[in-house]
Amino acid sequence: MGGIGVATGLTKQHDLILALNSGSSSLKFGIYCQGARDEEPLQTGSADGIGRDNGSLHIRSADGKSLVQRECIHESQIHALSLLATTIREYIHTSPVAVGHRVVHGGPKLVRHQLITVQVLDELRAATHFAPLHIPQALKLIASAQSIFPEAAHFACFDDAFHQTIPEVASRFALPRHYFDTGIRRYGFHGISYESLVHHFGKTLPKRAIFAHLGNGSSLCALRNGKSIDTTMGLTPTGGIPMGTRSGDLDPGVIIYLLRNEKLDADKLETLLNHQSGLFGLSSGQSDVKTLEERARSGDAESALALDIFATAVRKVIGGYMALLGGIDLVVFTGGIGEHSNQIRSSATHGLEAMGLTADKIKIFPTEEERQIARHCRSLIAQNK
Repeated sequence: MGGIGVATGLTKQHDLILALNSGSSSLKFGIYCQGARDEEPLQTGSADGIGRDNGSLHIRSADGKSLVQRECIHESQIHALSLLATTIREYIHTSPVAVGHRVVHGGPKLVRHQLITVQVLDELRAATHFAPLHIPQALKLIASAQSIFPEAAHFACFDDAFHQTIPEVASRFALPRHYFDTGIRRYGFHGISYESLVHHFGKTLPKRAIFAHLGNGSSLCALRNGKSIDTTMGLTPTGGIPMGTRSGDLDPGVIIYLLRNEKLDADKLETLLNHQSGLFGLSSGQSDVKTLEERARSGDAESALALDIFATAVRKVIGGYMALLGGIDLVVFTGGIGEHSNQIRSSATHGLEAMGLTADKIKIFPTEEERQIARHCRSLIAQNK
């Protein structure tokens, strides 16, 4: 049981929940048990660089001690999960009673966190066309986790569930009603991250807040009384502000031009907009903000422009949401860029002082998606008893 640390006394089998947070090239996880006030981590970690030759595995104990830190090649999410499961069992000699899965998109019918059943899996397969990059991967990972942990209850925590409070004025695109009725609308994502921030601030969360989750995938959310009333991502996580490799919102005419003049089909468009655009496209091949900042300081104009375009997009959304909310009480930055790039935060809030955004209203807090998944699972276990 080495490495469990301060939570050793809490490791009864019925306490353990495994939270899985799947990204495009990473798999983050946490093993949690029920503490006196909140979910307590026994182990946290991630498999990074999935599908690349520079992969790594990092696992930490509750007290922050490094249990595993090694370079390794992860062929797929499933391979990474298998390796994580093996390593987890080396330190915790019991299986989780529940596994929580972050599912980015559930389509128009799966809009709340819930137990994964055969019917839920069928609905998820039927919604594949809403998120062809995300749902097939989620289905494979769920199937693998169910095979590895067959005795556990498996729950789906949907990233767009938090945004179900968005009114039609914000969720509807300017298209004929038929398309809205068939599910073409603003769903919004990073909801589990935003839920974790709402949980953190609790009763101290003021009436008018803006959350900015800035990372390789980036979005912002306007909240009134802790409820989402608007967000930047739309039908898919490609929409909104420019991101690491995603374009964000485009003039629809750009798509028509690419179809007609560049002869791109749907698959090539998808690759361009999700993997070759954003900071990556603007800088001719670099999406890491830290590297771009270093290059910009060295005089690289292309890198400086990419960062300026990104920060300006964030600033425009913050200003717009301040107008929507009728003022601002709190802005929270989270995510890898939001937490660690002072340059982006400074650029994204520059000039908004005149609108009432003072320094004391700007906070930085790390997202706790895995812990939030565990919280939902604990609640759902109680509901399904």
